[in-house]
Amino acid sequence: MIYVLIALVCFIATLTGSICGMGGGIIIKPVLDSLKIMDASTISFLSGCTVLAMSTYSVAEARISKKSEIDPKTGTVLAIGAAVGGIVGKQLFNMVKAGLADASRVGFIQAVCMLILTALCLIYSFVKGRIRPLKITNPVISAVIGLLLGLMSAFLGIGGGPVNVTVLYLLFSMKPKEAAQNSLYIILFCQLFSLIWSLITHTVPAFYPSMLLLMAAAGIIGSITGRLINRKIENGTVSVLFRVLMIVIILINIYNIVQPFIR
Repeated sequence: MIYVLIALVCFIATLTGSICGMGGGIIIKPVLDSLKIMDASTISFLSGCTVLAMSTYSVAEARISKKSEIDPKTGTVLAIGAAVGGIVGKQLFNMVKAGLADASRVGFIQAVCMLILTALCLIYSFVKGRIRPLKITNPVISAVIGLLLGLMSAFLGIGGGPVNVTVLYLLFSMKPKEAAQNSLYIILFCQLFSLIWSLITHTVPAFYPSMLLLMAAAGIIGSITGRLINRKIENGTVSVLFRVLMIVIILINIYNIVQPFIR
């Protein structure tokens, strides 16, 4: 039953994530945290691998079908910065975990960070019409922004989600669908290098291989479905779905934060 539930969570998360450019990890991570079936380290790792699988498919399929809206110049610089940030974020996660007497507190810290970031993204989605977006073209600045996005993504184990999309709107003047594809491109690089670093440093947590395969498969199927839907809907619909998901994620993270105090 647990396997079915996890597969369903991953499918729904990556389906909606593929449509909005959120990767799915921003949903998978807090939902699995709330179920308390694995520790925070294992959830972060499996969530990251699931997001890596779905973003790899999404980016590759868009390239093959020649329907990619990835900005080859800006998107690649951001992705390279995110790759470095993914390594830094993984190291930061390991340092925080090692510095806490109770490892379960890592999940609490992640939930607080996700709540703050998601709330800010939701607020921005309502006021962005009043804010004139920038159009950054400087590669150094773009690389630094990518590094910060990758650091956050790897530390929280969420892929990148709404923060990526919001930053791409605000700092690079990208439209919703364009931002969604570029976000997944950034996530791909970040999670790939984060995984490689975990393997090199032998910091991969204990997990069931069958669980990883199930989550990755559900993620890819969700991505396939999400991309089919993405092609048939307008940018305005993507924006509405983005806001709805932000509200759901905020509620889940609030639950995860208060849960330890209401037992």
